[in-house]
Amino acid sequence: MDVNKNSYTFGFAAIMVIVVATLLSVAAISLKPFQDKNVELEKKQNILNSVGIEVEREAAAEAYELYISESFVVNHLGERTEGDAFTLDLAKELKKAVEEQVFPVFVNEKEGAKSYILPMRGKGLWGPIWGYVALQEDLNTILGAVFDHKGETPGLGAEISLGWFQAPFAGKTIYEGDDFVSIKVVKGGADEDDMHGVDGISGGTITSDGVTDMLQERLSCYVPFFEGLRKEFEVESVLDSLATDSLAVDTLNTLQ
Repeated sequence: MDVNKNSYTFGFAAIMVIVVATLLSVAAISLKPFQDKNVELEKKQNILNSVGIEVEREAAAEAYELYISESFVVNHLGERTEGDAFTLDLAKELKKAVEEQVFPVFVNEKEGAKSYILPMRGKGLWGPIWGYVALQEDLNTILGAVFDHKGETPGLGAEISLGWFQAPFAGKTIYEGDDFVSIKVVKGGADEDDMHGVDGISGGTITSDGVTDMLQERLSCYVPFFEGLRKEFEVESVLDSLATDSLAVDTLNTLQ
């Protein structure tokens, strides 16, 4: 074989491409279960972080089972429906009409109190942004928030993944009286007494606006669920009150 011919060069290159491509494919297939496991653990870690439970990724699975009491999905009417909250692909859901979407909910129980963790997804400057917002049992006050991104600019929009940006969300409220108002990321900084605003990122206006839009759009989809849950709480409170009054009457009659 004449190694100086072009045909030899092209043939050798073709064989090497096939060999390398095969090796890469085998490696990708072999590593995929490990990659999927890491993604799962990171997701559980972020869900826990939104309610202030910080664990190493390797310990996320055990902590998730301990602190997340249930998960489910609701439809646009706020009614529970079929679906797996953990494996639900929000990117695919966002391509549907709101009436056709389902919305995941994770419930945390810690020290006798419940909180509701809601996944978020939106658009930043260079790609998707996402996160988790946890609401206290009043379904109004934010317990914590975690955000991340695919390709925002380091030092600018990428700051949404840092604690200094996420921490001020805690304690903010998404309702003004009975009206849903969401949370805004304010360019130039929110007023100290603004219960619905947090400081924006200097130089990261588009990403900040993306977070605002994401919160407004995603949280608004849960409003029917919030209202339905509040009605359940009100009914339970009335029943508990009646039961207490009945017990008091029975006790009084016994004493008499």
